[in-house]
Amino acid sequence: MEESISLKEIFEMLRKRLSLIFTLTFTTALVAAVFSFFISTPIYQVSTQLLVNRNQVGQNFNTNEVQTNIQLIDTYTGILTSSRILEPVIDELHLDLSVGAVKNKISVKSSKNQIMEIYVEDADPKQAVLIANKVAEVFQREIPNLMNVDNVSILAEAKLSENMSPIKPKPLMNIAIGIVLGLMAGIGIAFLMEYLDTSIKTEEDIEKYLQIPVLGTVTAFDSLPAKGGRNKGRSLKGGK
Repeated sequence: MEESISLKEIFEMLRKRLSLIFTLTFTTALVAAVFSFFISTPIYQVSTQLLVNRNQVGQNFNTNEVQTNIQLIDTYTGILTSSRILEPVIDELHLDLSVGAVKNKISVKSSKNQIMEIYVEDADPKQAVLIANKVAEVFQREIPNLMNVDNVSILAEAKLSENMSPIKPKPLMNIAIGIVLGLMAGIGIAFLMEYLDTSIKTEEDIEKYLQIPVLGTVTAFDSLPAKGGRNKGRSLKGGK
């Protein structure tokens, strides 16, 4: 026979475990806040833009050439994060980093308007700016040798601005995630504890699980008073 649980029973069960749910929620939110504000290293992001366009001033607009440049952007994205570009960047900036470490800091986004954006993330915003601009410079310099075309120009360099805000971590988001995870864990544990608890506590439990009628109940009494109207425990106090 399948058992069902009513909405009232669910609320009653959650009410009994409310302190557990609140404790877990508060703990996970506190851990997220401590991690975000005191443990996690702030990461800053800067970007530089490249324009893929071989047309010179005064030349006629060529639709086919624009489409070719757009198609080349996908190839350029792979070249930009290759060792052919990153090794000179490391050497010229005297970075104590491997090619893989520098590659992990770089992401490239392209659009149909022939613009490539190079994003660099680093714990040091000054170093992020240096890497972004140097990658763009080396890429522009090496493309004619690699592709036998000269259609890349630097549209906008990365700059170090005052009062830069880190993109990671995001304390409010982390705390919100911590609260949600705490609530889910608390509710889940509450349901698990209720499921594993097979003890009988009420008259309804007797009728529900043992399927026998309740004929009567015994009321709990305090301990019987000793002679003189005092409890036994109290009569021993002071030797009386």
